[in-house]
Amino acid sequence: MNNKLMKWGCLCLGSFLVAAVGVNAEEHYVNGVEGLKAGSLPPPGLYWRVYGAYYTADESMDENGDKQDIGFDLNVYALVNRLIWSTPVEILGGNYVCDLIVPALQVDLKIDAMEYDKDRTGFGDICVEPFVIAWHGSRYDAAVGLSAYLPTGEYDEDEAANPGKGMWTGMLTLGGTYYLDEGRTWSVSALSRYETHSKIEGRDYTPGDDFHFEWGIGKTLAQVWDVGLAGYCQWQVSENKGDEAPYTDKNRVFAVGPEVVYFIQKAGLFASLRSEWEFEAQNHTQGQITVLTLTKIF
Repeated sequence: MNNKLMKWGCLCLGSFLVAAVGVNAEEHYVNGVEGLKAGSLPPPGLYWRVYGAYYTADESMDENGDKQDIGFDLNVYALVNRLIWSTPVEILGGNYVCDLIVPALQVDLKIDAMEYDKDRTGFGDICVEPFVIAWHGSRYDAAVGLSAYLPTGEYDEDEAANPGKGMWTGMLTLGGTYYLDEGRTWSVSALSRYETHSKIEGRDYTPGDDFHFEWGIGKTLAQVWDVGLAGYCQWQVSENKGDEAPYTDKNRVFAVGPEVVYFIQKAGLFASLRSEWEFEAQNHTQGQITVLTLTKIF
């Protein structure tokens, strides 16, 4: 294989295997980062949330869900800071909320078949969410929001391992949490997000739209613990466009795993830990994501 062909093959393959925490380049939103009560936003106040995420995968699945024999290995470490401002301003009976997300990442990608082995570190793309409405009832929470990912991260069109994605993404969010008892100790939650993307910088390639769905079933214990099961589903819902699109078949992936949350009352701090294993992937990596989240109440 000559160098030019090897480089082209690496870029096409890597472009749809690498992302912010190890999923496809088409997806700005990272599956599995919210977990239990994902459809709930906090009451009025200022909150600082830090996500520490690790995604690892040694399987790249084809359009039939079969593992590709290419010597694939991906490890992504992410430290993501998020500032949330929940205001007392009411719109349609709910609180107006806005937030800002700034990620930093280390992407380590190896593809033996393409003789590619790179480790890159840098800032990812900033997410701005200027408009959210959050409702809080006696037995439910609900939210709707609009956000955008800006191509501010480090991106090189000649590389497969990139902290940034070189494109804009608009995202619509709709979610809710329902409490099964009056004491709000049992909860079921759902959080959906729809992404639509721009053309990738320097390439004739516009990724198809994506739909994400996160869910959780949890139980509150002693008013400070939450334990339960969380999971996610993700489908590409429209085809990639452009002469440089790496494939035409849509992708999908599912995942499930345990989560535990602890509220440190004296510090006004929530800590959560979850780990989710992916399965039934098509045109997608298949691995595991582990997320430690700290939320500070000011």
